[in-house]
Amino acid sequence: MRVLTIIPARSGSKGVKKKNIKLLNGVPLLNWTIQSALGASHKLDEIIVSTDSDEIAQIAKNSAVEVPFIRPKNLATDTAKSIDVIMHALEFMESKLNLKYDWVLTLQPTTPFRSHIDIEQALNLAKNSDCDSIISVVRVYSHHPILMKRIENGRLIPFTTEEKEGTRRQDYTPPAFMRNGAIYLTKREIVVNEKSLWGKDIQPLEMPDDRSINIDSHIDYLIAESMLREKSID
Repeated sequence: MRVLTIIPARSGSKGVKKKNIKLLNGVPLLNWTIQSALGASHKLDEIIVSTDSDEIAQIAKNSAVEVPFIRPKNLATDTAKSIDVIMHALEFMESKLNLKYDWVLTLQPTTPFRSHIDIEQALNLAKNSDCDSIISVVRVYSHHPILMKRIENGRLIPFTTEEKEGTRRQDYTPPAFMRNGAIYLTKREIVVNEKSLWGKDIQPLEMPDDRSINIDSHIDYLIAESMLREKSID
């Protein structure tokens, strides 16, 4: 099972300036993901960073990760699609090494607290099941569909499921999960032929709350910093 690991890290960011290299507990955000990938490197093949930035490329190289190219400008815009970035990296590496991968592992730097254990669990799922993709998820309570409402004719009504007043959050049924952005493990043919990271037969990898924070805004960044401070105190 040959796996190409791609860490996409462009220079632009609207929510948090220079987000991918912003220091989190004194360490560039990108490096948290690099370290988790290196921790599982015995089960991976090539680990690369796809970036449009020389600065980001140098940080990645200093962390012993390959940066085989500088991403084309058309793949570094706000409107560029993630799948196009992944396909570009896959095609480049297969051409460079004259081989074909079995799986593509996408690790976004914005989910810094994933562990190498999470990556290894995803790889084990891929090896032992007939699914075409594995996506990491986290169980949600405050975003459970039972809480979602819509406004119709000036009245608040359930969006999908009726919420009984006084229902405890642990009693929300069925349990709901959402993608946490930490791990996308996809069969090569799905990436190439379907132009997708999701596949059609998806195996979930459930991760805990404390490893599922996704930094998309300054508030998310502050929460991550606070979590690290609390751990250091403990």
